[in-house]
Amino acid sequence: MYYTNFSAVPLGHYNVLYADPSWSYNDRMTGHSFSLDHEYPTMKLDDIKALPVGDVAAKDAALLLWVTNPMLPDGLEVMKAWGFKYVTVAFCWVKHHSSGKQAVNLGRWTMGGCEMCLLGRRGKIQRQRRNIRQLIQAVRGRHSEKPSEARTRIEQLFGDMPRIELFARGSVQGWDQWGNQEHWNATQ
Repeated sequence: MYYTNFSAVPLGHYNVLYADPSWSYNDRMTGHSFSLDHEYPTMKLDDIKALPVGDVAAKDAALLLWVTNPMLPDGLEVMKAWGFKYVTVAFCWVKHHSSGKQAVNLGRWTMGGCEMCLLGRRGKIQRQRRNIRQLIQAVRGRHSEKPSEARTRIEQLFGDMPRIELFARGSVQGWDQWGNQEHWNATQ
């Protein structure tokens, strides 16, 4: 099911929540704009924190939240605002080009080439497997697209539970989605 209106998402239903917020960088680096507003509509931190994500999560739930390095403190704030306690970094994605060469981006202090997915939980959510690796080495796709390997590992980690992808940029079998579908359809 794909939801564009958050109020239509079922309350207390999801044990696994996977999110890649449309962070607003607010031109945090003096002299250089990292604004992503030309790529997609971004949201202010307070607006992301105000989303009622905790209301759609089950009593026992995990949140997997993508953050870029400059957004790490904001990611921790969002996790807490949504009612989850930070546990660890679930995944560290080292980005590669299709040639196999490691991708690097203009960073704030050092050249960036990885992105983190934080893991938070509430209640007594249990992992189903103990052999899920943290490091993902995958080809970088379209802007902001995350590797499908992350979803596969989440499914293995938690098993077959109700799960939703927040800020979804498309449909994935076995997952409910919430996001700006009209925007993403227009950019594909």
